[in-house]
Parts: sequence; structure tokens; C-alpha cells
Amino acid sequence: MLSEGEAKELLSFLTLEMRADVKGQATGYILGLTGNRDGCRYLRSKQDFLKALVTLTCDPSIAIVKDCYHSLINLSADETLHQPLVKETDLLAILFQNLLDPEYMFADRICTILSNLSRHERTCRDVFNALQEQKIGLDKVVEIFCTEGFNKKASLHYLGPLLSNLTQLPEARHFILDKDKCVIQRLLPYTQYEESSTRRGGVVGTLRNCCFDYAHHEWLLSDAVDILPYLLLPLAGPEELSEEENEGLPVDLQYLPEEKKREDDPDIRKMLLETLILLTATKVGRQIMKNKNVYPIMREFHKWEKDPLVISACEKLVQVLIGDEPEAGMENLMEVEIPKDVEEKLKELDAKEQEQMEKDKQESEKKQNESPEGLER
Repeated sequence: MLSEGEAKELLSFLTLEMRADVKGQATGYILGLTGNRDGCRYLRSKQDFLKALVTLTCDPSIAIVKDCYHSLINLSADETLHQPLVKETDLLAILFQNLLDPEYMFADRICTILSNLSRHERTCRDVFNALQEQKIGLDKVVEIFCTEGFNKKASLHYLGPLLSNLTQLPEARHFILDKDKCVIQRLLPYTQYEESSTRRGGVVGTLRNCCFDYAHHEWLLSDAVDILPYLLLPLAGPEELSEEENEGLPVDLQYLPEEKKREDDPDIRKMLLETLILLTATKVGRQIMKNKNVYPIMREFHKWEKDPLVISACEKLVQVLIGDEPEAGMENLMEVEIPKDVEEKLKELDAKEQEQMEKDKQESEKKQNESPEGLER
């Protein structure tokens, strides 16, 4: 790494007043440093460098601004840099102000940085607070996200993961689930947004997080929101169901065409199933999902699915759908108290199950990637 003298000299080049060619070499060097973990950890203790990078996102040179954003993306991917970035610089204020500009060409990089910074709850709260302090609010983020073509120079897909991360917080979930704002109804169509799995996954993650608030389950499953078809359609295939099974389904899931395809991202399929499992936590949720004939969709999905982690989630859902109702006093599965020793044992068994499924998945992928002997690749 740099000596103190070298670091001081390099820092002197990272100013708005410096000649563009010298400044460009300096930002290029910093970008190289952020390309590996040791370089990122070195810069963690160099707060003046972090401040300089943030300042230079306003540089007149597009090449220099690009280097700075790439460096900040790399730095924000390292959790140990989150607090220095949000506490020691004006990063969040600058990012949010630029995000509001529909002509800003680096808006996608801003969304990536915000998504990285909000992954863990501590800094997620800093991001959420900055939204309020900048008088932007979550409603503006949702509005930008739902406005197709808001920025002609950026897709803004990574606002999806940002929304998902923010809904770790009760305050964010409260806003999304406000019955008077119709926010969740605006997000639901994006569970089938074909142009971007990032945007789809972000919305599904948001819905999953919101479903931890079980007091809203009946409303979410009611006609006012009608969340069920939006969760089931990506999991439904073209298989023929009996007339009786079809008629018991929500209208949007009846008699699907032969060309109907399922969600192709296994992580998104797993999140959809986890959201459905959360909705079965309450008695009213289980009754509605049984009445809406969810089981046949899951039965056919289980036959089709190949990913072991997704299969496991599907089986957990099916067990609830076809199982007997819990005994009196245990109707709300999210309120049932499990003895500490039993909880630890269940966690241990679940960890072993996940580990074994990951091994099976890796072994399966390895076999699929092996070329037949004697054939040229």
C-alpha cells in the first residue's frame, strides 16, 4: 500500500481544481485499489479519500465521475465500509439529489450503491433517515420506480432491491402497507416484469418482507389488494388442470395457455414460495389459500421444479395447505412460542438440510457442465 507521503501526494490530486489529466490518473489508481478487498480495507481508514471520491462525482469530466462511481460501487459492496461512507461523507445527500434528476446519466450506479448500502439493517436505517432528511421520502422513490422511462439514460432497476432492503424496517413496511396510499397495488404487477429479473426480484423481496406483518394478511388476500394471483402466476405452468380445479382458482390462473412459462430465476421462485408460506401463518390466510385452490398449482410446480432449495420451500408450503389445522391457541403460527432447546435443534436440522441441498445442487451443476468424453468444446 501507499506510504504516508505517497498517500498525501495522491490526495492532493483528487480535487475539483486539479488538471483533468492528473486527476484522471489519480481516480484511475483509486479505482484499481477498490478492485480488491485489501485495497478497500486500506481506504476504510482514509476518510479523506472517501470524501474526495464523493466530491468528484460532481466533476465536469464524465470519465472522472465514472471512475468515482465505480470506486464507490466497489467500496459499498464491502460491509465494513458502510458506516465510513454514510457517516464521514455527504454521499447519501448527493446520491438522492442526483437520483431525482431525470437527465442524470449515472442514476443506475446510484441505485446500485444505495442497494449495497441498505443491505444490512444498521446502514439501511441511515439510508431511510437520509430519505426523510432530504425531504424526498419513500413515496418519491416508489413514484420514480413505477414511472416507466422516468430517466431516459438509466433503467433504475436496482431501485427494486433498494425497496426490498428498506422494508427490513417497520417504518418502511408501514408505508408500503398503508391502506390509503395504494402503494403495494402499484408494485404488484412487477412480479411479472419481463425486462429485468433485478426489478422483479426486488419487488418480490419487498412483498415477502411486508408479509412478516401478519396483521395485514387478510387485507392483502382480500379483493382490495388481491396479492395471491401476483404470487402464483410466476409459479404456474401450462399443465392442464381438471375443470373443477380450474374453477376453484382465481380467474387470472384459470385455463392458462400452452405457452405459459414459469419464473426462470430460482431465487425469485424461492422468495415467492416464502411469501406464500408467510401468508399461511394465520388461520384466515390458510383458509383463503385453501379456498382459492392453491394446492393444484403447487402440485404441478413441484413436479416441474429441479432446484433442491426451491423444492424444499414448495414442500413446506404444501404441508401447510394439505395438513390439519393447528390445535386451539396455536392458530397463528407466527405467535407460537417454541421451547429454546427445540428451536436450537430445529435450526441445526435446517442448517444441515440447507447444506446438503447446496452440495446436491453443486454436484448436479458440475455434472451438467462436464463435456462428454471425446467431444471438442
